[in-house]
Amino acid sequence: MAHAAHFDTRRQDRNLRVVLICGAVVLGMVGLSYAAVPLYKIFCQVTGYAGTTQVASSNVKGVIAREMGVRFDATVSTGLPIVVKAPEETFDRIGTVQTVTFKATNVSARKITTTASFNVTPDLTGLYFNKIQCFCFTQQTLEPGQTVDMPVTFFVDPDLDKDKNLRTVRELTLSYTFYASDNGGS
Repeated sequence: MAHAAHFDTRRQDRNLRVVLICGAVVLGMVGLSYAAVPLYKIFCQVTGYAGTTQVASSNVKGVIAREMGVRFDATVSTGLPIVVKAPEETFDRIGTVQTVTFKATNVSARKITTTASFNVTPDLTGLYFNKIQCFCFTQQTLEPGQTVDMPVTFFVDPDLDKDKNLRTVRELTLSYTFYASDNGGS
């Protein structure tokens, strides 16, 4: 009998250990699911993955001879009553600090608060696209019928020229998607 009791105690200890390990795994997975979005955002900002651009205060690396075209695109989410006009394409030497202006018009009879997400394509170029100033860093509020200028000051990092995967790239596209801010657009 003593042997059977000892065997039952060992079995209970193993079962308890399995339950604790499974519980720890489940808690770890829940914790990682909550951390996934912020960690992914940080990863994209650091690496430029998925066309995520960089933020800079200036271009300290200078300008190089290679030229790069930058196209601009604006999309408005369905149901948001604004019209956004993207600027014309620019074409300049890599490293040149440029400012372009998007124009947004509120075509509704109510105040609208928007925000914009952005990316750069080809995706690998996001690491080299630097914004110094951008309307996308803050929410934009437009009164009924109001048109606003929304400037973006940027440069393409000259290190792009050293990336063998981007030697044939001659044009980038900076895209914005406008959507209602968390307060429902008003």
